[in-house]
Amino acid sequence: MTIRPDRPGIYEFFAGGGLAGLGLNAAGFRTLFANDIDSAKARAFRANHVGVPFHEGDIWALTSDDLPERPDLCWASSPCQDVSLAGARGGLEARRSGAFWGFWRLMQALDAQGRGPRVIVIENVVGLLSSGEGRDFAAVCAALVAGGYRVGALEMDAALWLPQSRPRLFIIGVRDASGPATAGPIAPFHSSRLVTAQARLPQTVRDAWAWWSVSAPPHRNLDLAGIMIPDREAVWFDDPETTALLNLLAPLHRARVEAARISGERRVAAGFRRVRSEAGRKVQRLEVRLDGLAGCLRTPSGGSSRQYVIVCDAGRVRARRLTGREAARLMGLEESYVLPSSESAALKLTGDAVAVPVVRALAEHVLAPALSASPQLAA
Repeated sequence: MTIRPDRPGIYEFFAGGGLAGLGLNAAGFRTLFANDIDSAKARAFRANHVGVPFHEGDIWALTSDDLPERPDLCWASSPCQDVSLAGARGGLEARRSGAFWGFWRLMQALDAQGRGPRVIVIENVVGLLSSGEGRDFAAVCAALVAGGYRVGALEMDAALWLPQSRPRLFIIGVRDASGPATAGPIAPFHSSRLVTAQARLPQTVRDAWAWWSVSAPPHRNLDLAGIMIPDREAVWFDDPETTALLNLLAPLHRARVEAARISGERRVAAGFRRVRSEAGRKVQRLEVRLDGLAGCLRTPSGGSSRQYVIVCDAGRVRARRLTGREAARLMGLEESYVLPSSESAALKLTGDAVAVPVVRALAEHVLAPALSASPQLAA
């Protein structure tokens, strides 16, 4: 992969702890500027991106004059709670997800100054495809097309790289360049729900559509057990607390745990405590996976907030909470990454973020070629 000698520059909006920037930096990009409104995430960003200009505050308070240089790429992981399955599904009209329009206002202002980026990436939950009956996805894509960008999207699951099932949507706009694209949708990154959503877009957007091309990685060689802290260092629940937690299991999940216990083998499961509707009432349930993957990390403030590790070994079941460091590993962070001192803040940072190796793959396969002197067209 050929990248400009001076390295393409990026802005990272809604940056959190800067995980997208880490993936982009690993692929040869350099971060020119970042912002986030959350103070704990801002402290984590500064601790892990020393020297990068950072604005802590609402994106609506920024103007283009606050932004340095001319970016090659702008990345926006705008708040997703109102378009995720775990949130209120208020769509982009809701206050939090409406922050996208604060970002888009800055892109228009940069254009007016002749500093608009050639590539824009919007990262969000896959719920964006269906929120507002598809109007939110169409609005984002239409804004990019109106700005002169060729637009396309990919649904990428971190499970291909990491032991966490974490599907995310990446909408990519490219202008004055041509990124690697295929003639039509190809699995695994052009999912059936993405294909359906694309078919419902206005004709003007579909006319400017590109099926961006990313090669699937080799089979991952790391499972959930491989990222766990040693048992001797863990803080385990006592027997009554473990029993109370396991009593939240639905019959199917209870059967899975019991089968693992009876086997006598060591089995590690990830569990989430969440609210489910059953027979017209809301009940707390613990849901577990024993397939070597964690479910999608969520923030401690969300409806699916409590995250657990369940270990079956030698006929015994033990339970504890997932640690912030384990969550960081599930996002592809190095051990040197400085997490917030609070476990809750560390889990919030990771639960709101994008997985580092997914961003790096996207950068290497699509974003860097789109900015290179010789754009490629995949077969």
